[in-house]
Amino acid sequence: MSTQGIRIENLSKRYGKGDTSVLALKNATMRVDPGEVVGLIGPSGSGKSTLLKCLGAVIDPTSGRMTLDGDVIYDDEWKVRDLAALRRDKIGFVFQAPYLIPFLDTTDNVAILPMLAGVPNAQARQRALELLTALDVQHRAAAMPTRLSGGEQQRVAIARGLVNRPPVILADEPTAPLDSERAMTVIRILHTMAQRFETAIIVVTHDEKIIPTFKRLYHIRDGVTHEEVGEGRTVGGYGGDEGVGVPRRAIVV
Repeated sequence: MSTQGIRIENLSKRYGKGDTSVLALKNATMRVDPGEVVGLIGPSGSGKSTLLKCLGAVIDPTSGRMTLDGDVIYDDEWKVRDLAALRRDKIGFVFQAPYLIPFLDTTDNVAILPMLAGVPNAQARQRALELLTALDVQHRAAAMPTRLSGGEQQRVAIARGLVNRPPVILADEPTAPLDSERAMTVIRILHTMAQRFETAIIVVTHDEKIIPTFKRLYHIRDGVTHEEVGEGRTVGGYGGDEGVGVPRRAIVV
């Protein structure tokens, strides 16, 4: 089993203290290997957002262990001094809304992250253009965000998530604002990009039409993770079949 990607073991998060405290995560366990796209599903209030924020180093877990790209980043306390740099360099984010900067063109919306990390401007823009080309949106490289379709904006957001070549991408409802055809295109892109860049991708979703595209799913219920493993194929590339239902067996982890 790969030691890269992202792994969490017995991760817990408690909000508040005393009688009013709430245990939002209860010894959650998860692994996502390089090149793999895993779904994370669960009802509202189940702990999905809390888990994603812990994985993204946005909030502090209460206990447990997290390993990212082979390095322990949390073991009952943060082992990384600069969490902002960790998020910038090691974790890509793709949100439900693209959140593109309205006064920057497509290329600079992607290039701004490596620029902030100290990459020379020309090199950052070249890296951005390579990703835009890989995502088949290079013809919109000079367009402003308002001139892009919803699907194009989400492709640019995916490029931005990949541009610093992070070992993990956290995608929070990335297909929610899209129609069925564009949603399937986005999920195909995520599968393709995961394999091309050996990135571990976690997709939080309520979108039932994309669930059959995952070989592995994690359900979270009452703060507890449950893994489902299926025999079947994922959706790859930009075309082809839209995915098939996958028989699964549930494993409590």
